Amino acid sequence: MTLAGEAAITGIGATEFSKDSGRSELRLACEAVRSALDDAGLTPADVDGLVTFTMDSNAEIAVARELGIGELSFFSRVHYGGGAAAATIQQAAMAVATGAADVVVAYRAFNERSGHRFGQVSNAAAQQVNTSGVDNSFHYPAGIATPAATVAMLAQRYLHDYGASTEDFGRIAVIDRKHAATNPNAWFHGKPITLDDHQSSRWIAEPLRLLDCCQETDGGIALVITSAERAKDMPHPPAVISAAAQGSGTDQYIMTSYYRDELAALPEMAVVGRQLWQQSGLDHSDVDVAVLYDHFTPYVLMQLEELGFCARGEAKDFIAGDTLELHGTLPLNPHGGQLGEAYVHGMNGIAEAVRQVRGTAVNQVPEARHVLVTAGTGVPTSGLMLTGQ
Repeated sequence: MTLAGEAAITGIGATEFSKDSGRSELRLACEAVRSALDDAGLTPADVDGLVTFTMDSNAEIAVARELGIGELSFFSRVHYGGGAAAATIQQAAMAVATGAADVVVAYRAFNERSGHRFGQVSNAAAQQVNTSGVDNSFHYPAGIATPAATVAMLAQRYLHDYGASTEDFGRIAVIDRKHAATNPNAWFHGKPITLDDHQSSRWIAEPLRLLDCCQETDGGIALVITSAERAKDMPHPPAVISAAAQGSGTDQYIMTSYYRDELAALPEMAVVGRQLWQQSGLDHSDVDVAVLYDHFTPYVLMQLEELGFCARGEAKDFIAGDTLELHGTLPLNPHGGQLGEAYVHGMNGIAEAVRQVRGTAVNQVPEARHVLVTAGTGVPTSGLMLTGQ
């Protein structure tokens, strides 16, 4: 049995993206779920499954109560922050393919700017009474206590090993902001940047500058997953899940896997990539759009290498020229990504992938049929291949 082609994303919904939503995270979740169901032509009564992140504050039963969803036959949560994004769709697809549920909604909602800000030092992270607390207690005393600081270690080693420069990181920021500038739903709509802007932005944790780091967002995203057969009769062309995978590498930590033989690498993404190519039967030349998780620019370069688009250390050459432009050979994040549109733990990237295969995206890539999506990097992660019909 294979999961490929058994399920599809048939509805997408979102709140606005802001820095102060003015409402509870539960309300954001409910608004996003309701919007996704409306988009799919369904009602809350049709839903029998819900999937979200362990980090989401909105319990499945609370979302179900508030929306009038009845009995649930499937509910699940995925760990590791942004690494859970594509995995929520994988779990929903598995539930649908095995008959555990008929209509599953995956959601993520938070006030990540006006409420708890993930980018700041959190003493509680090192004080957890679990293995994550023990892991964090090793590097917190050294001052490595924010996501940017943890990524900076690998980014610095990457520059050293492969002769890349911070300008190579900046090219990712520039292309994301260029695409966000023409996306009315993006926080940075109308605000492109230049490479000079990137290079003159302040240091956050060397070699990461401000414009290497994703923004903080209040908002919510939801996606409806049904069987591929049922999806044929729904209002919008389905985004068929032709591959879905999770991956954790050897000697894995959460953003601090500093004890591996090769530091400047993301082997967990290679685990995901191998599964995606095998399940989908596609190769790199078949990918029409890449929606890559871009919480920090260096990890976009490293993902391209781990996924096999180029060899280790060659991403700086691969992205030269117009490769990542909308008219290029591998258009990157047409919505603007988390650097430009919004940071909703990668779920907004999945929504963009659906729009691309539907042909309804603001920055539509012509004849986009196969879209590759990745989730959080530096942690156990996940990925998808979505295909239009």
